[in-house]
Amino acid sequence: MRNYYIAGNWKMHKTRGEAAALAQALVAQLKNGKHKYLVAPSFTALETVGPLLKGSNILLGAQNMAAAEQGAHTGEVSVLQLKDLGVQAVILGHSERRHTYQEDDGLINKKVKLALQHGLEVILCVGELLSEREAGNAEGVCETQTVQGLAGVAVADLPRVTIAYEPVWAIGTGKTATPEDADAIHASIRQVVARLYGTDAAQQILIQYGGSVKPDNAAQLMAKEHIDGALVGGAALSADTFVPIALFK
Repeated sequence: MRNYYIAGNWKMHKTRGEAAALAQALVAQLKNGKHKYLVAPSFTALETVGPLLKGSNILLGAQNMAAAEQGAHTGEVSVLQLKDLGVQAVILGHSERRHTYQEDDGLINKKVKLALQHGLEVILCVGELLSEREAGNAEGVCETQTVQGLAGVAVADLPRVTIAYEPVWAIGTGKTATPEDADAIHASIRQVVARLYGTDAAQQILIQYGGSVKPDNAAQLMAKEHIDGALVGGAALSADTFVPIALFK
């Protein structure tokens, strides 16, 4: 039986004060929650939010990281710097990184392996564009991104990897894949993991859904066999909308 994993990606929102207020509210309201939780503030708020989460049941996540440990990489943030701030997990391959900032599968794979090498957990995001879905290639795109994102990842490290299926056309648009459509892609991703790592590993890996997850659709999505939680964007910016998702039954 897989546990549910609910993660909040705050993206480029919240000053340090606003981030602190939200973190404090979530710690108080999720303290009796039975699922796994994470919030990923902006880099500027990590040092503020980290101490507020310490000792709670909420992991501190980062939204991205560099593919190198250190060096002449102006504007980047390294895995060493994230660990120094107490970061426990990192979101990699988010559609905004792939499509707005042109990160390819090779670069994302380098980041995945570096994060795992340093003991961090990883949320690896995969998902298709609307044009790719309409062309009947949604499963193929997600398969390629999964295979290439996990290239060189040892089976022993797989328990620290979560995959997040995020149809690009549903992120921040208000559109949501139907629970049935989402579950079908999740099932196909699980089959890819089974081919790469075996049936046991595939049954154990957590696959989140992301893409306009809200309090009124979370339970229906996570009732599906292969959907193991949510990577939440806009609804993660307020305790009023994130907590009902996080505490769904």
